[in-house]
Amino acid sequence: MKPPLISILMAVKDYERYLPDCLESILAQTCTDWELLAVNDHSTDTTPQILRAFAKRDPRIRPLDNEGSGLIPALRTAFRHSRGSFLTRMDADDLMPPQKLEKLSQKLLQAGPRHIAVGLIRYFCNQGETLGPGYLQYTNWMNEVIRQNKIYQQIYRECTIPSSAWMCRREDFIACGAFEPEVYPEDYDLCFRFYAAGLQPAPVPELVHLWRDHGRRISRTRPEYADHTFLDLKLPRFLETDYDPQRPLVLYGAGKKGKRIAAMLHQRNIAFHWLCNSPGKWGKSMHGAIWQPPEFLDQLDRPQVILSVAQRGARQSLLKMFSSKNLREGKEVFAFA
Repeated sequence: MKPPLISILMAVKDYERYLPDCLESILAQTCTDWELLAVNDHSTDTTPQILRAFAKRDPRIRPLDNEGSGLIPALRTAFRHSRGSFLTRMDADDLMPPQKLEKLSQKLLQAGPRHIAVGLIRYFCNQGETLGPGYLQYTNWMNEVIRQNKIYQQIYRECTIPSSAWMCRREDFIACGAFEPEVYPEDYDLCFRFYAAGLQPAPVPELVHLWRDHGRRISRTRPEYADHTFLDLKLPRFLETDYDPQRPLVLYGAGKKGKRIAAMLHQRNIAFHWLCNSPGKWGKSMHGAIWQPPEFLDQLDRPQVILSVAQRGARQSLLKMFSSKNLREGKEVFAFA
């Protein structure tokens, strides 16, 4: 079945070094029924000239100027001018494998409305540079989550729908609010809105996006992507989507992130029980709660647990312990680290 027109939404700012390779990878797509809305976000380098030159080569490339300022307004501009029934996003410093649009659109056609096609990603870096082990670990985790379709089950750990590795129908995107909310990190916010709207992931167990790591990547340099911004997004989304005020709420973990979550709950006047593995803290109070030993969990009926333990081995052990008590991640337990 032939897919409808696919609109590729892309913001670009001062990426003259990477933009030509990005555009060439789009032109090399095996699926040819697409349009690229490439929005220049007030670049001061040769980005506008590069876009115009490529547009002369291929009219499917449509350069635009940002009607506002910043990434989200640029994506908003791209969406406003798009015409496709299917939508996806692209970053101007990344690359598309040749079959990206074909694989995602075919999966979306098979899955039907109210689905999001999501594929695998891979990091790469510029010649002569070395990709850090953290990125490799993150890639392996992300791809395993997608393969096993645990996208929503593990959504509170990290953004589980990569920013440029998804495709959905226009009407579903509009129903989720499109790019109207000015909330960063914008890809994580959109992931939560897909979840809240009930759009079902349709995994594509094949590589669909190549993420370039470099020193100027905005996730490295912009304050909107600092670690605390992800945590500050998780808790409000949990309270809106999964929190049941009729059940006891448990916070497990007394580290830096646990204390930040506790402070946020206290500020919202939300009662919670605070558990930790540190005997020296038991019986002491902070942010309106008294630290309790892990055994306190057995006294609670149908608890909801926010797990804030960053160390991977300890987190996995705790998840196994919760599972033995019939408390499942994504149902009764929500891992925030």
